Amino acid sequence: MDDAQALAAFAALAQEHRLRLVRALVTAGPDGLASGTLADAVGVSAATVSHHLKELSRAGLVVSRRDGRSIIYSAAYPTLSDLIAFLMRDCCQGRAEICMPAAETLAACLCPPGDNTHA
Repeated sequence: MDDAQALAAFAALAQEHRLRLVRALVTAGPDGLASGTLADAVGVSAATVSHHLKELSRAGLVVSRRDGRSIIYSAAYPTLSDLIAFLMRDCCQGRAEICMPAAETLAACLCPPGDNTHA
């Protein structure tokens, strides 16, 4: 991820409803959620959620797919991972103990106890 991509992602996330949408999609997992469900979760109208999802899609933070008559949105995990890596790259001038809490939190999310699917 380069500076321009990171700036686009942060600009898209620098709005309350968009941040809440991304968090809802991350929580939902790779199966994603329909736009109507997202609108309800965030507390905005369908038209408003559509606008915000379009902005998040432009920034590469969400992806969509058609499922029958519904459009299902999912977090773009590779882009979100790249954004985190962009922030943490060259962290702390080689002092790993400073970055360790963030790394441990991510590791716990990626591979919960008893789950060997990511190992």
